[in-house]
Amino acid sequence: MSEPVSSPEELHDADSLDESVPSGTTILYLPQATAPVLPPSLASDSASTPTPAELANAPAAPKRATKSPAEKLTGKMLGVYRCDTLLGRGAMGAVYLAFHQQLERRCALKVLSPKYVETDADYVNRFRQEAIAVANLHHPNVVMAYAVGDHDGLHFLEMEFVAGHSLQKVLDTRQRLTPADALRITSEIADGLAAAHRSGLIHRDVKPENVLMTKESHGIGRAKIGDFGLAKRVRGRGEKVFDGLVGTPHYMAPELFSGSQASPSTDVYALGVCLFRMLTGRLPFNGKTVKQLMSQALTQPFPDARADCPDLPDEVAELVNWLVHRDPQQRPHDADQAQPRLFAALEQIRDVRNLLTEAFDNESDITWSAREGTDEFDVVVKLPHGRQQRVIIASLDENVPFRQLQIFSIGGPASPEQFELALRRNAVQPHGSIAVRDVKGQPHFVMIENHSRAKVAPDELCRSVRHIARHADAVEEFLTGRDVN
Repeated sequence: MSEPVSSPEELHDADSLDESVPSGTTILYLPQATAPVLPPSLASDSASTPTPAELANAPAAPKRATKSPAEKLTGKMLGVYRCDTLLGRGAMGAVYLAFHQQLERRCALKVLSPKYVETDADYVNRFRQEAIAVANLHHPNVVMAYAVGDHDGLHFLEMEFVAGHSLQKVLDTRQRLTPADALRITSEIADGLAAAHRSGLIHRDVKPENVLMTKESHGIGRAKIGDFGLAKRVRGRGEKVFDGLVGTPHYMAPELFSGSQASPSTDVYALGVCLFRMLTGRLPFNGKTVKQLMSQALTQPFPDARADCPDLPDEVAELVNWLVHRDPQQRPHDADQAQPRLFAALEQIRDVRNLLTEAFDNESDITWSAREGTDEFDVVVKLPHGRQQRVIIASLDENVPFRQLQIFSIGGPASPEQFELALRRNAVQPHGSIAVRDVKGQPHFVMIENHSRAKVAPDELCRSVRHIARHADAVEEFLTGRDVN
């Protein structure tokens, strides 16, 4: 039984850059809060704000007392929410699988620890910042936020419940993914990030732990990026503010260690590290402390994925190198700029036959075969009452920005007297559309639906084929009363 949802590790307030930080752990290192003892050259009033690299050599402040865990609410009510299960600890609090009693729906409820609120005056502000950031993002690759509020002194954020696993859980099980799966997931994460970047938001903590994969009957599922707890609005152009090290060191762009502010480009770098991790099964740098990771990111070349995956296509390896280029001016400025090359790489390596195998091989009512000498495939779907319907899947390469897979099925011969009936049927058609196509020199009604070859998931393809088959058969029966195709 799969877990309902995964949450990232708890936010780690680092007192020193020499502390050991496990991979995937989000750190918050604020020099103005930890007040390290600075060397004389950095302690004068005239000195500029120290960079992380300079602070790395400063002695650490005394250890603070460990903060208490989030209040346990399992089995209790929080306003209209029944907290059923503690799912995990996120960067901004505890996350519960909850039930909204009034709306009668499941949700993920993130609750701040009262002790965190008491010891960090800015904690509630960061929490509300996440709510505002996500509430204004409506995108299939972003975990939705529904409501924010407080009850009996506890602050909470109601979020979309995603049944499935985190991407990190998938990687823990599989170690590495196929290039096609890795690129598809990266493209989906980039889609969600692009929506955030267009809204003026930077995520600042892109990593597999913060990506949830939907539970699907075929394949790994679709990616949804969540945990915008460290997100920030993009400041005015030219305004540079250093507010400490915030994020997960293994996924942080080199310029962040040099005191540069976070930008959409630093999110892109983290996206590239995620892609490298999915392809190779490892992280690019192996430092145990923030200082070690900082040194590696600033001085060592980013490893080439082909060293771990000799059979990796060159265009995929070069794509990774582009996303993680040390010079931010040489990598994509934002996720939108990264998308076309992601699509192009995925289209080049994605094999339609493998996609169909993943989509249909466990479906007892579907059989398929390749049409010899063509890029087309015949799919036969068994339907109720002994009927069946043939569906054709073909690649469209002409006059489209990105290659498409066209799914179509013949509904019957198209005669002029049937056009009005077909148009009326089209007006109420819930899936696909009825068109006219020449088949062996004669016009026929066909049901058609197109999908991006780069982005369509196996479960989505399977659902589409079933819908097209069912509705094409209904059109055929409606127009002819027969079962021919």
